[in-house]
Amino acid sequence: MTPEEVLPEPLIEAIRGRAAGYDRDNAFFTEDLEELTAAGYLKMFVPMSDGGRGLGLEAAAQCQRRLATAAPATALAVNMHLVWTGVAQVLAARGDRSLDFVLREAGGGEIFAFGNSEAGNDSVLFDSKTDAVALPGGGYSFTGTKIFTSLSPAWTRLGIFGKDGQGRDGQGELVHGFITRDTPGYRILDDWNTLGMRASQSNTTVLEGVEVGADRIFRRLPVGPAPDPLIFAIFACFESLLAAVYTGIGERAVVLAVEAVKRRTSFKNDGRSYSQDPDIRWKVAEAAMAMDSLYPQLQSVTRDVDALAEHGAQWFPKLVGLKVNATETARRVVDLAIRVSGGSSYFRGSELERLYRDVLAGMFHPSDDESAHNTVANAWLGPLET
Repeated sequence: MTPEEVLPEPLIEAIRGRAAGYDRDNAFFTEDLEELTAAGYLKMFVPMSDGGRGLGLEAAAQCQRRLATAAPATALAVNMHLVWTGVAQVLAARGDRSLDFVLREAGGGEIFAFGNSEAGNDSVLFDSKTDAVALPGGGYSFTGTKIFTSLSPAWTRLGIFGKDGQGRDGQGELVHGFITRDTPGYRILDDWNTLGMRASQSNTTVLEGVEVGADRIFRRLPVGPAPDPLIFAIFACFESLLAAVYTGIGERAVVLAVEAVKRRTSFKNDGRSYSQDPDIRWKVAEAAMAMDSLYPQLQSVTRDVDALAEHGAQWFPKLVGLKVNATETARRVVDLAIRVSGGSSYFRGSELERLYRDVLAGMFHPSDDESAHNTVANAWLGPLET
């Protein structure tokens, strides 16, 4: 299916029409989520046999790119559900059925979210500040604080992880599991009042000894980088779908820039359109060329994930490189769009003003600029000498 078939124009326009209001009111995208759910959008990775669309990562990324042209915060929050279902699909394609229940439950209407990020934890998936304590019967209790929990008002399944300091003979073990909305032992703080991406309502989640039964613990990994397919699947889906959202922001910024320069006129040039100004044309061209280099990178990386391509040690550089290129390119393109659109884009309520704030969130998502460059340098040059 094409992105236009998955997200038909009337749905996209309805979502675009609500984006400014959600941002202004710092409100969750309730109506968007209801309509996307009704359209089967949250089931794009779910096999057709389970009531889904059976799409792969390439198609999902293009759909997210399209959604982000209308409402970046909606797309960013929906990403978290799509990452988990995408992880399950990527694992299943490689013969790992450990998260098949995610696809079945998503097919039944459950909404998944990520509860992994922690303040000050720059090890991301390779360590955790959350305590995981083993319980009789194979379950664990988790105590810690998770930040940027997108979909906070709506998720019904939350993926969490923490460190069992006694695991693996005292070397430490990272434990991954899912809680449900009605699991006791957690609190969601009402603390999402940010510069941009406001509709995502990515509130802080406090785990206070929340218990996960053995049947919902799906991975126990050593502390540090691990050659486990789960790590690859999370990086592949998270980085690619994140890149898709910011690609959509950049794409929309170019469209708005073109509309603005055609609309604006120059008093000193006898009322001619700014589209005839060589300096303005240069900036629009620079923005368009920057985006033209990003589209094929997004398509190539996601297509290779679907095709089970063998990139070996170069896989993680490709994934983090895509994320950084997408977020930084989009930020540069939005800046260029504002420069050519004139003072009206500086006013609250303009779409470019909102995109300018939304696009800044890209620098806070893992992998950040420093981590990504370190990953790529290690792949090409080897680790630093000790």
